[in-house]
Amino acid sequence: MTEFTINKKEQHAEVVINVEKLDSSISPLLKSELVILNSEGVKYILFDLKSARYCDSSGLSAILVGNRLCKSAGGKFVICNLSETIKKLISISQLDSILHIATSAEEGLQKLS
Repeated sequence: MTEFTINKKEQHAEVVINVEKLDSSISPLLKSELVILNSEGVKYILFDLKSARYCDSSGLSAILVGNRLCKSAGGKFVICNLSETIKKLISISQLDSILHIATSAEEGLQKLS
């Protein structure tokens, strides 16, 4: 199993994290994949953290890269299925005011459209 999977749909892409830790072991690869998606014209990304229980500064950085790329392309970056720990981290970092957050993938897809 890979650390994350990317499913490209017609109007958006879904990035699903498949590991418990969103940290420096996967963040550099994740960032480069987000840049590739952006260069391919993907403006709407659903970032699903359903397996992640922990996120460090490099993980947050990857999330912010995705958010910035989508925003500058005129699209939207939505994160969903956050664990309590990751919710707290985003809140403490005061990123909840700039990130689009959904409780589920279904809600996230609604926020994308």
